[in-house]
Amino acid sequence: MSIPNLNVVELSGYIASLLVFSTFYMKTMVPLRFVAITSNVAFMTYGYLAGLTPVFLLHLVLFPLNIWRLYQIRKLLDRVRQTSRGDFSIEPILHFMTKAEFKEGDALFRQGDRADKIYYLVHGSIHFPEIQTTAAPGELIGEVGVFSPQKTRTASAIVERDSTVLILGEQKVLELYYQNPEFGLYLVRLIIQHLMHQTRVGRDNAPVRETMTD
Repeated sequence: MSIPNLNVVELSGYIASLLVFSTFYMKTMVPLRFVAITSNVAFMTYGYLAGLTPVFLLHLVLFPLNIWRLYQIRKLLDRVRQTSRGDFSIEPILHFMTKAEFKEGDALFRQGDRADKIYYLVHGSIHFPEIQTTAAPGELIGEVGVFSPQKTRTASAIVERDSTVLILGEQKVLELYYQNPEFGLYLVRLIIQHLMHQTRVGRDNAPVRETMTD
């Protein structure tokens, strides 16, 4: 069986097709984008040499798009790596939250209540009487209960001084958990910290604290 002679145009077309075919077997996005970018170059070459203007223009547009998507993926990976080192900033999710004011003596929630939201303390002070602990501004409050199987509060949160908080509902918490890898990883790390804390204080039957700190 003889192998047909291929000219440069046909060869570039076969290489471009092979690269596109390869993308369907890739399971991770970074290599996929690299191959997609290479296939764009190959198809632009093929389209130009073969005089196929639509093919050339299509991949001329896709080429910068794939580069942009690759840049976004790399930035996301960098942010996830920072989060894994504890460098997560809560600011990107603040615009999803609603503001509320609480007076001294008010209860954000009490032990045993349904856990259907988390709080970010902007100003003031929140006390947890069961564990004699106080949350300061900049802390998230209530994430343990939201992710617990029972969906109940493990401690009460009482306003010690007039406070301003931002509230994020359970559904939005779950959406952000799935959509924002940084936020999800941050919550996982903090909840694990709480479980480790629960193990340490288990001998004294102390409840899990309902706050998390940076």
